[in-house]
Amino acid sequence: MTYKIIRIDGKDDELTAQSFDKYSDAYDLLEELYGDLCCSDADYGDITYYDIVENNLKNINEEQKMGSLTRRKFRGNNECI
Repeated sequence: MTYKIIRIDGKDDELTAQSFDKYSDAYDLLEELYGDLCCSDADYGDITYYDIVENNLKNINEEQKMGSLTRRKFRGNNECI
């Protein structure tokens, strides 16, 4: 199984073009880039939110039929969630 970073707004960027063998690899990349961002420091309108999802075509197709993806949200520093 592989994992993919997706943007909540549905757009693509350099992060969404990558796939990862382990969930922790995707998480570590997001943590490295956004981990020091705290909700008290941020203007919510300027933040790009990402999710990490399983990159499994069968699962994605089944979840889309049900109307939503099962996502693990990442919004930066764990204390801010």
